[in-house]
Amino acid sequence: MGFAIGVDVGGTFTDVVLSGPDGVTAVAKCLSTHDDPIAGILTGVTRALGSVDPARVTRVVHATTLATNAVLERTGARVAFVTTRGFRAAVPLGRYARVEEDRYDLRFTPPPPPVAPGDCFEVDERVSARGAVLTPLDPGSVRRAAAEIARRGITSAAVCLLHSYAEPAHERRAAAILREHVPHVVASCEIWPEIREYERATTTIMSAYIGPLMTSYLSRLRERLAAIGIDAPVHVMESGGGVVSAELAARRAVSTIESGPAAGVLAAAATGLPDVISFDMGGTTAKACVVRGGRPEITHEFHVGGKGSFGGRRAGTGVPIKTPAIDLAEVGAGGGSVAWLDPAGALRVGPRSAGSSPGPACYGLGGGEPTVTDADLVLGYLSSASMPLSAPLAAKAVDRLAGPLGVSREEAAHAVHEIVNASMAAAVHVVTVQRGIDPRGFALVAFGGAGPMHAAGVARRFGIATVVVPAYCGVASAAGLLAGALSTDRVLSRLDAGDPEEVFAALAADAAADLGVARVRVARSVDVRFKGQSHDLTVDWAESREELASRFFAKYAQVYGIVQQGEIELVSYRVRVTDAATPATPATPAAPGSGGDAGGGAEGRRRAYFPEAGGWLDVPVHTRRTLGRVRGPAIVEDAESTIVVPPGWRAAAGPSGAVRLTLEGAA
Repeated sequence: MGFAIGVDVGGTFTDVVLSGPDGVTAVAKCLSTHDDPIAGILTGVTRALGSVDPARVTRVVHATTLATNAVLERTGARVAFVTTRGFRAAVPLGRYARVEEDRYDLRFTPPPPPVAPGDCFEVDERVSARGAVLTPLDPGSVRRAAAEIARRGITSAAVCLLHSYAEPAHERRAAAILREHVPHVVASCEIWPEIREYERATTTIMSAYIGPLMTSYLSRLRERLAAIGIDAPVHVMESGGGVVSAELAARRAVSTIESGPAAGVLAAAATGLPDVISFDMGGTTAKACVVRGGRPEITHEFHVGGKGSFGGRRAGTGVPIKTPAIDLAEVGAGGGSVAWLDPAGALRVGPRSAGSSPGPACYGLGGGEPTVTDADLVLGYLSSASMPLSAPLAAKAVDRLAGPLGVSREEAAHAVHEIVNASMAAAVHVVTVQRGIDPRGFALVAFGGAGPMHAAGVARRFGIATVVVPAYCGVASAAGLLAGALSTDRVLSRLDAGDPEEVFAALAADAAADLGVARVRVARSVDVRFKGQSHDLTVDWAESREELASRFFAKYAQVYGIVQQGEIELVSYRVRVTDAATPATPATPAAPGSGGDAGGGAEGRRRAYFPEAGGWLDVPVHTRRTLGRVRGPAIVEDAESTIVVPPGWRAAAGPSGAVRLTLEGAA
């Protein structure tokens, strides 16, 4: 058997996992190279391969923030938007919801639309919501628009005609004409033919916006991997947790916008615990997601580039994307988050990050601002296990806070530690308490380079009594990529569909063809609403109308807290198609020499600051090999992460190399 490689490119670090027939063989963590992300990937891959022949690699799975960054930084292609006559202003007008800091700003200016008003074009045609042709398509109007788009030098176009989900013939014909003049054309009926005009339009526009960039990036990645001897197919993780070929990812680029965060949730789901909260703290952001019954929560609409509102992304502040995505809450709090004093002298942490360049002060790469990593090093929680860290530089940076605050260095560092814990708790609050979920019945699965250092502090705020830190937690997202199956989603809105079986069969056949496989597993679901209502909920498909209604009523009560029944109608049909032959690679493989209660005493001791236990203490430092069972305060350290066991917690080695923290006195 060959080897598989998982590559996760984050804001600060690029993580690589090499997995062979017996599980994980090697891991590598290196600083991300933002000017050329592929350079960082090749460094990590070469380091992980070691003496392994690159020709033995049979699969490369990649998660990337390239699409997200292109939207946030507005570095995508210039896009022309083509729509039905009378609707060209829909996207420029858009919609915007003001969050806390905007509500009373008399000089508030909304962000620019995803397409400039002057680059929106109209064509003559009209289709009803039921698919009836009201006005035939005028090919001449499309050719005039195409000629003007080409004259302006625009190389990417998005076509979204009114109600094309119900009857796509006009849109397909318009796209064909545009492709005679424009190199890159995306039609909504080919990307995501779902009801709601504005959301479908923005989803199509974003695919046209990032598509050329993604195509170029993945092409260069394959070429440079081949240059070092890796000719294996490259797969990319979609936002919903499925894995697709690089070719399909380039064609449906919008589905990769939340590619990076999805992989870590799969790693958390693979721990074997049925109900967990995934907690991923990296260098730039922290993310949380609820996993119930072993299945991550999925949303069918999310916003990219929006503003935060009490720990979540406020709907209406960014660009709505209507494709499946693992339902995450994200906050700008990570190991590289900069600590600063506001004009009133109050201590703040984030959302600005030092990133990988210059990075935290302790990296010695020229950064001087205090960060969370600097504070953790001052507190004695960190050492130079995975990379050289300068304690004097960290102390100098934290002193920039301690002086103005009038406190000691360790008090300032601990304040930074506590504030970032509170910020990250906001993400957990969004996916649990704000949705009526009691987090105390869940275990917190912590990973990411900084997650295990802060996990117990976050868990304690919610009364969560169990924290699980999987093996190779510092590169868990890269490991999670290898657990992802070759899979993709399809949807079709069809009001009053005569034969649902026919719709499902067509969607499944289309998805299987895109995956390029013959044997597949198909999961069916449907969007249901009360007749007369505007919004719907997704439930698993049932052939019995009564059973489908029962599932919808139960979901309605769960989401809204109201028990209600009535006549229902079906709006959209969904399938998730998975390759039945995808090789399974464990997301949380065993760390060598770990598991059970085996292990001896601590491998060393060092001073660490725990004010709840009296301040500076001489605490034991374990590795996963030596852990056994310990009582906090203690530190568990390995090559890519550090686990802090605070006073009042116990830690024990668990199966598959995991470490389990339990709050003392918990039932």
